[in-house]
Amino acid sequence: MEKVDHIGIAVKSLEDSLDYYIHTLGLKLLGIEEVPQQHVKVAFLDAGNIKLELLEPMSDEGAVASFLEKRGEGVHHIAFGVRNIKERMEELKTQGVRLLQDEPKKGAGGAEVAFLHPKSSFGVLYELCAKRSLGDE
Repeated sequence: MEKVDHIGIAVKSLEDSLDYYIHTLGLKLLGIEEVPQQHVKVAFLDAGNIKLELLEPMSDEGAVASFLEKRGEGVHHIAFGVRNIKERMEELKTQGVRLLQDEPKKGAGGAEVAFLHPKSSFGVLYELCAKRSLGDE
């Protein structure tokens, strides 16, 4: 793993939560986009040495909607930046780590993403995140 790329936070509404993150905490909004493949609308915020990714479900389908229904708003995942996601996925599989998918999926910001099953990670959902370069925002 190269670095912690971002922390994903599930929210019921970006509109309601952004005021808190921007005006109360003083974080800078980097952008908002929809990721239909993941059934989410995301907002990235600059928190200094790390980004926060707010995740709002676009429908009742998808992992974020299910997470909110079961657990409510809060930390959803921690994303690690990796250079070669397919290679890293294979390395993890050979070490007995269960992944939630066999191939990377398209994530926010054009990244390729894959998730480690929380049962293989002591209850934490980790994301592998490969961007064109690890310095990309």
